[in-house]
Parts: sequence; C-alpha cells; structure tokens
Amino acid sequence: MGLPHGKGGIGLIHFFQHGKRIIMMLLGTALMSFGLVYFNMENNLADGGFTGITLILFFIFTIDPALSNIVLNIPMFFIGYRVLGRSLFVYTLIGTFGLSFFLWLFQTYRIVDVPLQDDLTLAALFSGVFIGAGLGIVFRYGGTTGGADIIAKLTFKYFGMSIGRTLFIIDLLVITSSLVYLNYREAMYTLVAVFVASRVVDFIQQGAYSGKAAFIISENSSAIADAILLEMDRGATLLSGRGSFTGTNKEILYCVVSRHEINRLKTIIEKVDPLAFVSISNVQDVAGEGFTFDDEQKPMQ
Repeated sequence: MGLPHGKGGIGLIHFFQHGKRIIMMLLGTALMSFGLVYFNMENNLADGGFTGITLILFFIFTIDPALSNIVLNIPMFFIGYRVLGRSLFVYTLIGTFGLSFFLWLFQTYRIVDVPLQDDLTLAALFSGVFIGAGLGIVFRYGGTTGGADIIAKLTFKYFGMSIGRTLFIIDLLVITSSLVYLNYREAMYTLVAVFVASRVVDFIQQGAYSGKAAFIISENSSAIADAILLEMDRGATLLSGRGSFTGTNKEILYCVVSRHEINRLKTIIEKVDPLAFVSISNVQDVAGEGFTFDDEQKPMQ
C-alpha cells in the first residue's frame, strides 16, 4: 500500500522526478557529445558557445575538449549558483561534467565509424540534430551544460528571448572566431549545423506534452462537461462569461486535451450540442494530472 497523497507519497514522487531529470540530462549530454565527436571533430566543423571554444582549443592547441570544457565553465558555476539558485547550480554541474565525461568516452572508445568527410552536408545536418536534441533535452529537464547555456537561460528568464535564438547569436560570434582554423566552406557548413541545432532546441522546448485547449460556449455546457468526463476521462472547468452584444450571462467550458484527442472532443461536443460555439487553440506545454501525472499523482512514463 502506497501513500500517493501523503508526505511519503509526495517525497517519493519528488525522488523519481529528480532521478528522471538526471537520467534525461545525462542522455542529452551523451547525444551532444556524440554529435561533437563523430560529426564536428571528425569533419573539422566548429560549434558555437563554450563547446565551440573548446573545439578552437582542440584544433589549434590539441587540448582535450573534455578537459577544457570543465576549466572554461568554472566561472559559470558561480554565476549559475548566485543568479539562478542552488537547484540550477546542481543541474549545471551534472550537465557540465556529464558532457565532459561523454566527450572523453566517445574519444577513447570508438563505438561506430561515421565517414562523412566527403559529404559535409550530411555531417552538418547530423551534427545539428544530435547537438540540438541533446541541448533541448537538457533544457527540457531544467538543466544546462554551463557556458552559453546559462547565458541563454538568463536572457530567456529576464528578456523572454527564446533559448535557441540566444544560442544562435552567441554561436555566430564564436564561429567567427573559429575562422582561425576553418576555411570558408567549413564555416558555412558549421552555420548550417548551428542553425539546425537551434531549431531542434526550440522544437523540443515547445513541450513534449503539448496539446489543444478548447473554449466551448453552449446552453448545455454541463452536459458537455459530463460527456467529456464519462467518454474521455478528462476534466473541464466552467467559467463565467457575458456576451458583449446581448449582455447575457454564459457558462464557458474550458478543456485541455492531447493533440490526438481533439477530434474525439469535437465529436462529443457536436453530439450533445451541434450549435455550440467552439474555439480551439494550441497549447505549447501541459503539466499536471492526465498529462505528466496519472490520476494517482504518479509521474507518467
């Protein structure tokens, strides 16, 4: 017998949440490292942010990126702690050391051979996909890999600029500096990789649990809410509203469902009240019971 609603149950939920975060962040740093080692370092492509600086140090001075990544991020550890708090500081440590560990691992043990020296287009695309997916996962679960990631988090927090866009601007500056070892052809393919990575980051950041929100105005709003609960096992909220033209008080039904459930929702509404007014909009992110938690308050897998 568990304690899903007591202190013990809540503590267990938090434990699993933190454990899942750490695992997903390590997965993200592994994807990033794979992209950096097998596509950037193998094909003489640069990168942006602090990883781009580590690549400059690698190609010019043969300094191991796994080491330089940690050294360069030491000042950022203090910024992350003082500005963004202890929690992000811990996750930044995990992300930074995780990235360095997997950089060392993939350089030391050659898991696969990906010879793309004759096809820089594919190398740039795969670099962008792996690095962008890795960063997106790390950000998605509340962490950073240090360096430019912290700057991007700060600009998002205080100025609302998307993380992907901020990283792209920083990356341009670092890539310009990378011309000390890049030729113009490699620099252009690097820009392609960075652009793809920024798009992938934003795509993942939009929300793994995105959905659809419906505002429903009907004379039978309570009946529609009952039907949604009975047939879809989804809750709905009744809001009070008033028509601007008639001045009549109306009940407005608000309901959020997953994307694949929207057609089913519309079918239910039409069956109960074919004349109901329905407005449907995209929801970037959804959290809570029915989306990230089940009805027993347990994290959904």
